[in-house]
Amino acid sequence: MAYTVPVPKIFACTQSDELARKIAKEYGAELGKVTFSTYSDGEFQPSFEESVRGARVFIIGSTFPNSDHLMQMLLMLDAAKRASARHITAVLPYFGWARQDRKDKPRVPIGAKLIAKMLEVAGATRIITMDLHADQIQGFFEKPVDHLFASTVFLPYLRNLNLDKLTVASPDMGGSKRAYAYSKFLESDVVICYKQRKKANVISHMELIGDVTGKNVVLVDDMVDTAGTLTKAAEVMMEKGALSVRAICTHPILSGQAYERIENSKLEELIVTDSIPLRKESSKIKVVSCANLFADVMQRVQNNTSISSKFLM
Repeated sequence: MAYTVPVPKIFACTQSDELARKIAKEYGAELGKVTFSTYSDGEFQPSFEESVRGARVFIIGSTFPNSDHLMQMLLMLDAAKRASARHITAVLPYFGWARQDRKDKPRVPIGAKLIAKMLEVAGATRIITMDLHADQIQGFFEKPVDHLFASTVFLPYLRNLNLDKLTVASPDMGGSKRAYAYSKFLESDVVICYKQRKKANVISHMELIGDVTGKNVVLVDDMVDTAGTLTKAAEVMMEKGALSVRAICTHPILSGQAYERIENSKLEELIVTDSIPLRKESSKIKVVSCANLFADVMQRVQNNTSISSKFLM
């Protein structure tokens, strides 16, 4: 019997509805119908309002806190599995809990590993995600993982800025690999920030490794949470003689006082993707959509064609 390509169907978790609509439009399909019933105590239940039997189902939803966003994804995966979908792809523009990728002290969980197993048990047969906090998280899955890089959308934007004396910077030692990858494509110098923390999200000391005098600096990171590191790094670099400092961060978590810090910072602009919806607008925040990247990769997965051309770094 000849192999038949399963019909693609795209569904959205509520937290990523706007991005999912953009992805579906770029894909050339309509978003599937799904409804959520909510009980008075906060419990909710998703329901697909169309058949998914034998289909390739793409479920789009970033799993940023709170935990309801993760539960939506898990319940929708389970619903698709029990409705006899042939392939179920969890499309996670932002993979939450990724900072818990190892035991950094005794008696703590490895949250990223737990989330990976939960997604698989719920029914995911494939994962598509972007800019994981740690590349090795891919190894937590037993199912195929397509790990995309936001450099695909950021690099054209940076090139269009036509910045002279461009220097790429990493806000910490852990992001040096990412900074070097960007510098390779932009043919620029690299500087690294060395920081020490008192506790999570609180920086006690920061030093700069490299020279930024007379340079236009672009800080590169996978996420921006409280924006403390980015704004401190921008301040240090301007004090060291940088002409300008801007930042590109894939996932705009932007919790706590992040928006206020960015508005009052030395940053020229903060460039992010729409993997997580912004809580409010900011004159310094520029959003570059990742919808076309995900739509293109989803089409290649559907047609069983290579996605290697989408990996710029």
